[in-house]
Amino acid sequence: MSHTDPSTKSSPAHRYLDDNTRRTKVVATIGPASDSLETLAAMQEAGMDVARLPLAHGSIDEAVARLRRVRQAAPEVGVLVDLPGPKIRTTPFPEGGVLLVAGADVVLSPQGLAARSDASTIGVSVPELVETLHEGDRVALGDGGVALLVESREGYSVRCRVVAGGKVQGRPGVTAPASRLALKTPTPEDLHRLEVLLEEGIESVAVSFVRTAADLHEVKAMAGRGVLVCAKMETPEALDDMDNILQVADTVMVARGDLGVRVALEEVPHIQKRLIRSCIAWGRPVITATQMLESMVSSPVPTRAEVTDVANAVFDGTSAVMLSAESAVGVDPVNAVATMARIARRADLDFDSSHWGRNLPAQNFAAETAFGARITAAVGAAAWRASVEERAAVIVACTNTGATARAIARYRPAAPIVAATPYEYTARQLTTSWGVDTVLVPEAKSTDEAVNHGVEAVRAAGYAKAGDVVVVLAGSLHDPEPVTDTLRLVRVY
Repeated sequence: MSHTDPSTKSSPAHRYLDDNTRRTKVVATIGPASDSLETLAAMQEAGMDVARLPLAHGSIDEAVARLRRVRQAAPEVGVLVDLPGPKIRTTPFPEGGVLLVAGADVVLSPQGLAARSDASTIGVSVPELVETLHEGDRVALGDGGVALLVESREGYSVRCRVVAGGKVQGRPGVTAPASRLALKTPTPEDLHRLEVLLEEGIESVAVSFVRTAADLHEVKAMAGRGVLVCAKMETPEALDDMDNILQVADTVMVARGDLGVRVALEEVPHIQKRLIRSCIAWGRPVITATQMLESMVSSPVPTRAEVTDVANAVFDGTSAVMLSAESAVGVDPVNAVATMARIARRADLDFDSSHWGRNLPAQNFAAETAFGARITAAVGAAAWRASVEERAAVIVACTNTGATARAIARYRPAAPIVAATPYEYTARQLTTSWGVDTVLVPEAKSTDEAVNHGVEAVRAAGYAKAGDVVVVLAGSLHDPEPVTDTLRLVRVY
């Protein structure tokens, strides 16, 4: 047996990648600017892998109609439904928004006293929040660019001074000191909306303002095993309970917007890196989100700093990068998607695959509580090493649920990963997973049949040719829990 570090024998990622290959996925938020059939189809063509449907705005009927348009125009993309959770928002500002000037006075009032907001009075959707505010409290609007300082109480309202001004429009979020108000997530309205959308068929659902792993249980029970549950990490409490959350969550979002108004801004980059590393170790797809190409809401090109931000997230190892307002309400959603995809594609060329594969097998996977997860981790480590030692042309993950493909993706291998699955639903779920392409194959009645289907499919699709070595992973067809327990090296003929 060779004791040589396999990374020293590995060929560079450029052996497998070219200018048209992208392994980091693109999530695009769908909104008024992007929900026409023509725009959705163009966004898929430009590189959208996952469509995020936020439920914070509009009715459930509008959300269902939007979902159906995504299915019609972009049938290959996955759908991530984003439950709004207990987000506190202002009442609506006038169309076009208003400018809050630093030093000006403004009153925060319960929604019942201020059904509309303007430059002098801002309504708050949760009256209890206004009741809990004290002199000296700092209140942030939106992503924290506009900040108010509470100076006095006036009956049911509080008078504030604008300490950081800016434009506010729509119904921006309201963030007060975390200890002031504890709200339950998911909300009853979240669960009602989820129930409706589950009937329509969705691949994954994001839970907002998660604080502990317990916040995910109700959604997981309602969604069932077939729907991936994404934990949005945007509260300090969630960071404290990160390991428990990663045991329960199927995927994770680094939600930098709300996180950035709840922790010190200078901590956000370090939290992002720590979360991404932890998600990869646990085999959880991770989405980096918020303000990645923010200037493209109104500009045809991003700033250099934004381009660098996206590239750095790729180098961190993120599974996907996300567009928010850029694609939901921006001037050119298709251009925003194409730009994000182009940046990610270029960064993927310089991604250090050997670093991840070299370090992950040394990590202790004993924290995995499920027997199947521990077996899967061990087999995945062996598959990564085999792909390097044998300079495999492709890693084939034969999978019904997608679990086998997600398991090998945690190693961020240089060789392409192709999930061979009989189900279109599973193929759409894997659109969030780093580096995973999919091919549809017939259903298999045995492991041998699954392996044969997978190898033939990747040969036919051009991932491998005669003489190539292919690493094949397969899960047990009959185990009640997903487990990847088969590893084979196959020469293509």
